[in-house]
Amino acid sequence: MQEQQPTVFIIDDDEAVRDSLGLLMQSVGQAVEVYASPADFLDAYNENRPGCIVMDIRMPGMSGLELQAKLNEMHCILPIIFITGHGDVQMAVQAIKNGAMNFIQKPFRDQELLDLINDGLKLDSEQRKELLEHKEILKRLATLTDREREVLHHVVEGKANKVIAADISLSQRTVEIHRSRVMEKMGTKSLAHLVRQIMQVKDQVEI
Repeated sequence: MQEQQPTVFIIDDDEAVRDSLGLLMQSVGQAVEVYASPADFLDAYNENRPGCIVMDIRMPGMSGLELQAKLNEMHCILPIIFITGHGDVQMAVQAIKNGAMNFIQKPFRDQELLDLINDGLKLDSEQRKELLEHKEILKRLATLTDREREVLHHVVEGKANKVIAADISLSQRTVEIHRSRVMEKMGTKSLAHLVRQIMQVKDQVEI
């Protein structure tokens, strides 16, 4: 399945700013969509679309900070870059604390913004890759039998097959078979990789 091209979502109530930033994105071959208000963006929002958000921190109706709070509630992972005026720096710092990637003060150089956007697109790509890995690990874990999960628990703790066998009252050979099936179902051939997989999802599932 072909990956979607990442899009820069520009949200600003100033038409001149939208046009200017839209043209800047197009000049470097970057897919872009512009929105006049947070409400317009929310109407079109699709969590599966990769990219990043560039938006003004002050807008009539719903502000940039309010949109950020709404997106946080929706578990949106799109990196956010705020455009701020000189008097908005304190607000921008609050936005960073709330999870925004960065902010840029007016007036700014085009290259300065492009660099931030490139960082945002890279971050989004890395986060989406990590989410896919998590989903795949959870999917594989769901295929394990109760006994296999029990063996996995002891394997991850670093116990030898002989010790596991004694702990759960099975023969060592049976433990070896269960362990082999666990490795096969989890799609790994090394203990180090298996442990890494479990550590990735330890906050989401109990082993």
